Amino acid sequence: MIKRILIVDDSPMIRGLLKKTLEKHGYEVCGEAKNGKEGVELYTDLSPDLVFMDITMPIMDGLETTKAIKNQDPDAKIIMLSAMGDREVMDEAKGLGVDVFLKKPFDDYKIISAISKVI
Repeated sequence: MIKRILIVDDSPMIRGLLKKTLEKHGYEVCGEAKNGKEGVELYTDLSPDLVFMDITMPIMDGLETTKAIKNQDPDAKIIMLSAMGDREVMDEAKGLGVDVFLKKPFDDYKIISAISKVI
């Protein structure tokens, strides 16, 4: 069962909105990272049940971060959030093992629906 969630996004606004939505629906946000490098470190330290991952971030982008997390834990559950809807990027994300790809902007329904697809 998914309870503990890690948010990896360089936008404080997106992290805040996502955290508020998740907590409102009974999930625990166990960590927040502002770049992919921090995301990998927090994933290692916290072992969350699920990761919400942005694509475009400094230091390590979401695709590189996904690859690093999946190398460490092939069963990691990842939902990718992005303003980019480029088919090529979506295909690459799926190929790396991303469970669900969501386009920004998001709402409560999209977030909770995406989580239910990962379970």
